[in-house]
Amino acid sequence: MRMKVLIFAVVAVFYVQSAVGVDTHEHNKVVCYWNSTAFDRQGPGKFQLDDVRSALSLCTHLVYGFAGINPDSFEVVPLNPTLDTGVGYSYYKLTTQLKRSFPDLKVYLSIGGNADPNDEAHKYLVVTETAESRSKFINSINRLLNDYDFDGIDLAWQFPTVKVKKQRGTFGSLWHGLKKTFGYGKFKDDKEQEHRDGFTILVRDLKAQLRPRMKALTVTVLPHVNSSVYYDARLLAPNIDAVHLFTFDQKTPERNPQEADYPAPIYESFGRVPQDNVDATTRYWLENGTPGSKIVVGIPTYAKTWKLTSDSQISGVPPIVTDGPGAEGPHTNIPGLLSYAEVCSRLTESAVGRLRRVGDPSKKYGGYAYQPYNENTGEDGIWVGYEDPDTAGNKAAYAKAKGLGGVVIYDLSLDDFRGVCTGDKFPIIRGAKYKL
Repeated sequence: MRMKVLIFAVVAVFYVQSAVGVDTHEHNKVVCYWNSTAFDRQGPGKFQLDDVRSALSLCTHLVYGFAGINPDSFEVVPLNPTLDTGVGYSYYKLTTQLKRSFPDLKVYLSIGGNADPNDEAHKYLVVTETAESRSKFINSINRLLNDYDFDGIDLAWQFPTVKVKKQRGTFGSLWHGLKKTFGYGKFKDDKEQEHRDGFTILVRDLKAQLRPRMKALTVTVLPHVNSSVYYDARLLAPNIDAVHLFTFDQKTPERNPQEADYPAPIYESFGRVPQDNVDATTRYWLENGTPGSKIVVGIPTYAKTWKLTSDSQISGVPPIVTDGPGAEGPHTNIPGLLSYAEVCSRLTESAVGRLRRVGDPSKKYGGYAYQPYNENTGEDGIWVGYEDPDTAGNKAAYAKAKGLGGVVIYDLSLDDFRGVCTGDKFPIIRGAKYKL
């Protein structure tokens, strides 16, 4: 009799653990990133905890960004201690407490995300190089999870990005060669394979620590990081719960100041780099052994903008000649970037500085808007590549058709979280969610 009871107990534990491990959102994840630095904005752009709460009926997962790495100890540290863990706010604790109101919500902490300033030590590479540094990193995560009830960890690893390929004349090529010879220019990683293998081991060992605690582990591939260089997809797949593909910012005014183009196309467009689109990145992970249910497609809630001058063609059709970042918006105050609320407020008939909207009937590339250079006044124009609810829906439909895991929204604070455009809050997230 005792043996039967024991067997029943073991079987019951097994089924409970299996049930806990089941992903109830295998193909309809709506992963919502929250960049907490939006708290520091002034005026209507300021984004606080109550604003997050109003989005959570739409999100299956909430990712709090971002933590960083101490370059000396290789431990995970808050990047904004006053806000993240300080007495005044303690957002780590308050964020995980949101699960009391939304019991099905999963809350992760993201590390990196290009929010951690790059320093000369290239700490995100160095931490992967030795068993000792990897152990220090993992042990610090264990301590952090003891203090805060996050459901998982997201590694938005700051690997070196691919350089912009430029067309150079003879003199330009010679000068570029001299710069490389004497060490000028951006950092070149001479130990790519070592860092790739070290990251794979780091993920394996971290998952081994998280698995008994029923904590998730996800990886976020940041824009312009070459997946084929730094991610061994076949070896990572068994040890991650999802890979978030930030397949946007393919063209930006910082990387491409003299040419505006679609920042987040789904498919390759004529004459462009074949890899700079959602489909190419997705296919890499699928073809290298990642289950579709673990692949989550990124959707930005913001626009990238460029300045139009007298040298820019008046049609607005990309690629178009430009002169660096477009003017900053009143809420975000960042040249070259506008929130969706800042964009849609300039699409109305009566708007000051009204933008001409051009849709995407092909559902392949995304929409754009522009205000041409004014020849009469000499006033600069602006070109805006952005997502709206329709294009976000197109990406969600793509994810559904391919049998992928869903979509990842970056980020909550740059959607129309006040509902100023149509009265509906978070229209980008809604547009995506309802197409999954």
